[in-house]
Amino acid sequence: MMEGTATSELHMFRKVLPRPPEMGRLLVNVTVSNATDPSMTLDCEALVDTGASHLVLPAAWKPRLGKLETVRILYPETATQETVRGEICGPIRLEVEGFGPIFTEVMFINMHPTDGRYEPMLGYTPLEQIPVTVDMARHRLVEVAADLR
Repeated sequence: MMEGTATSELHMFRKVLPRPPEMGRLLVNVTVSNATDPSMTLDCEALVDTGASHLVLPAAWKPRLGKLETVRILYPETATQETVRGEICGPIRLEVEGFGPIFTEVMFINMHPTDGRYEPMLGYTPLEQIPVTVDMARHRLVEVAADLR
């Protein structure tokens, strides 16, 4: 066998399958309302992101929810290692399609739309409050028992 032939033969048998653009991404429909003024509400699709701590919405949408109390300011790090200013506000009523509503907080950050669309994120805190977990095999959220440990 000539030098380099084994490598060439190995490449002949390896298949590279294209990854669908939505593989590993779970999007859910959510309704977010001001808990003290239910007439102030918005519906959107949110990316389930178990690495994010909160429901994260673009700061540009904050006026759509009316008067919310700013509870605190945080400076979380994004997946791209950028530090951003996050404004924690509430109370809000959050309903993920197919599950009962909860009362929680929302983090508003300055987001940049991609192709004219924002990408809200649904993080682990509201997921645990609902309580649901991610079933990656079936690509969906599933209800789980509440944990008081």
